[in-house]
Amino acid sequence: MKWISEVWHLYYDGFRQMTLGRTLWVIILVKLFVIFVILKLFFFPDFIKQNANGDEAEFVSKNLIQP
Repeated sequence: MKWISEVWHLYYDGFRQMTLGRTLWVIILVKLFVIFVILKLFFFPDFIKQNANGDEAEFVSKNLIQP
């Protein structure tokens, strides 16, 4: 359990003393938010839910089996 504490303190001290790194982490987090939330909402509709009519498992199995 001592090594967990040492790793925690290493990262805690490193992030606390960052200046430029904080800005870069904010940019990374904003990009991840855009990729996973905004793009999902607007460009990737739920195709299975729209076409399955309530029985998603059957819809997927039929489409996997068909050539």
